[in-house]
Amino acid sequence: MKNNDKKPTSIVIFGATGDLAKRKLFPAFFNLFLDGWMPEDFELLSLGRTEHTQEEFRNYILENINDFSRIKNFSEEKWNQFKEKIKFVRFDITQEESFIQLKNQLDGIDAKLGARANRLFYLSVAPSFIEKVSKSLKENGLANNMNQDRMIIEKPFGYDKDSAVALNAMLAQTFKEEQIYRIDHYLGKENVQNILAFRFGNTIFEPLWNNKYIDSVQITVAETVGVEDRGGYYDGSGALRDMIQNHLMQILCMVAMEPPTAFESTEIRNRKVDVLKSVRRINLEDINHYTVRAQYTEGEIDGKKKLGYLAEPGVNPNSNTETYVAMKFYVDNERWKGVPFYMRTGKRMSKKESSIVISFKEVPCTTFQDRIKKMQPNKLTINIQPEMDINLSFMTKKPGLDMKLKPAEMVFDYFECAPDTPEAYETLLLDALDGDSTLFMRSDQVEEAWDVIANIQTAWENGNVSKMVTYPAGSSGPEAADELLKRQGHTWLSNSNETLKTKKDA
Repeated sequence: MKNNDKKPTSIVIFGATGDLAKRKLFPAFFNLFLDGWMPEDFELLSLGRTEHTQEEFRNYILENINDFSRIKNFSEEKWNQFKEKIKFVRFDITQEESFIQLKNQLDGIDAKLGARANRLFYLSVAPSFIEKVSKSLKENGLANNMNQDRMIIEKPFGYDKDSAVALNAMLAQTFKEEQIYRIDHYLGKENVQNILAFRFGNTIFEPLWNNKYIDSVQITVAETVGVEDRGGYYDGSGALRDMIQNHLMQILCMVAMEPPTAFESTEIRNRKVDVLKSVRRINLEDINHYTVRAQYTEGEIDGKKKLGYLAEPGVNPNSNTETYVAMKFYVDNERWKGVPFYMRTGKRMSKKESSIVISFKEVPCTTFQDRIKKMQPNKLTINIQPEMDINLSFMTKKPGLDMKLKPAEMVFDYFECAPDTPEAYETLLLDALDGDSTLFMRSDQVEEAWDVIANIQTAWENGNVSKMVTYPAGSSGPEAADELLKRQGHTWLSNSNETLKTKKDA
């Protein structure tokens, strides 16, 4: 829906001087503006505690857009049009007077328009402020129109199931569920969304998407970075809560969900909740069998020495917080019965990679048994980042007079057909502006995701199960994670488009 179809909108950013707003939000809104997706009439009310003149703040935003926007070439005229939409408002979340003043400003915008504008509130604030902001918005009548007012909340959404349930209950007292947009930027990534199109838009794959043909599924989110300057925060979180509970669980839902009857937000989110309810909970006595947790130690990446986790600034030198998790799940329904879903995520890994690997079962017939040492099963790899491609590997005849087989690959590369793909936040912010909650998490989905890891989280926090193993920075993870798969005859797989290109060049 291009801008001439959108209603006038007041966008209020809490935490407008923070890192998320600087790197993601303002560049995303600007890119949407350049591409013609923003409403014709909109205001960006940017709230922050530090005093700025309007010109100072707008220059600050321009610097960040130049640094972080995917669109680098834009005219001065376009920037001048956009900057007039930005208004900095000095704001103190703890003071009720600030909310009263904000209401006056929003009412003033409506008066100038001659109509009630839509309102989008983005809470880029610490989790401890969510209750205060939401209650103040409600009490001052800032977001009392269910059809026009929406609130985006950043993760982490709670720190365990009990806290997530409490937070949802508090929000339910002040807002309707339809107004709450719990954001996970992974769901805005192009190739994550493409899972739905790939599965349900192609006859050749959906009939094979079950335990009759699929042997295993692997989901990997690996990072080369460490905890950077977030040691204090990360040490209270860890990989299980920071990555598994949200990002990887959301990807699991996209891969495993049943076909929705329509591409509609309620239907799609219902199917995702169905998946989470079907994920087998891991009993306390089985945690060591299904999971591996680890911390990175001193190592080397790209020729540069890296500190071990316990030596990072802000980290407790006796910390029991994991920086790596590998685990195996089962989805106990008719479609996926018996298929292992392997997940792994870690910091300070050998390369940055987010991918999904669908491994199909071996060919049952022995037609070519004497023509090749080993038939390689078909494999479908969906790379999310840094590459964005879909790779299908299959067996084919090797050119020549003999009937000899070799593996081959077909690749669809997003960057080759669309090098300037919109970023995840652009997709999600546009959906929020349009009132489309398909890619946002619902309260029951959040609670079920926490429930999946509840036993593991409790056991690890108590420290009475699961030995903490280690892996050197710059490695592919601990040996224990390889053993987790070997028990069922599997190995970790990945096959990025870049790897394929390297092989072909060689």
